[in-house]
Amino acid sequence: MRVNHMVGRHLRRKKRTTIPDRTARPAPDLVVRDFTATALDTRWCGDITYAAVGSSWMFLATVIDICSRRVTGWSIADHMRTQLVTDALEMAVAARGGQADGVVFHTDRGAQYVSRAFAEVCRRHGIRRSMGRIGSSYDNALAESFFQGLQRELLPGRRLTSKAQTRLELFRRLAYYNRRRRHSAPGHLSPAEFERQLISSHTLSLVA
Repeated sequence: MRVNHMVGRHLRRKKRTTIPDRTARPAPDLVVRDFTATALDTRWCGDITYAAVGSSWMFLATVIDICSRRVTGWSIADHMRTQLVTDALEMAVAARGGQADGVVFHTDRGAQYVSRAFAEVCRRHGIRRSMGRIGSSYDNALAESFFQGLQRELLPGRRLTSKAQTRLELFRRLAYYNRRRRHSAPGHLSPAEFERQLISSHTLSLVA
């Protein structure tokens, strides 16, 4: 890179998205930095990131299936209220046919995730909450890694001037990530293709 006068992109965090509520009781850490899963819809993880839009901000909350790395739910808004993360979670549950009973959902200890409203949504769907420690990005490494890739590959160099444009760009990126972006964890397949093959294999084994 030095010989060819190339410089890597360095991210500078400009907006704080994890604001802990130290008065709320956190959930236990059920993942303990083990971001693997042998089946779909057993472990999910989520987080919040941001995009600068002119002089304001837009925020993206995601829900990722740890087994396939697929973003099953997301929400884009100009606020970081609890609704941002509950909308993403509701989308993930709907994408899985309304079945999420027993799923472990791992997050950081941001105020949105320790709120009563979020806990109630999890309780209603039978989702088991899991949280890492305050100030430890490694405790939610998979979600952090996804957002780092998003920031590097989409947001730098793009001048986002409207909320509509930002929503469209983020939607395009999420669609590309799910359908075409290959990962080493699911056998160098895209999340969607990995899930298709996994479901097909499971169906054939049941028929046999």
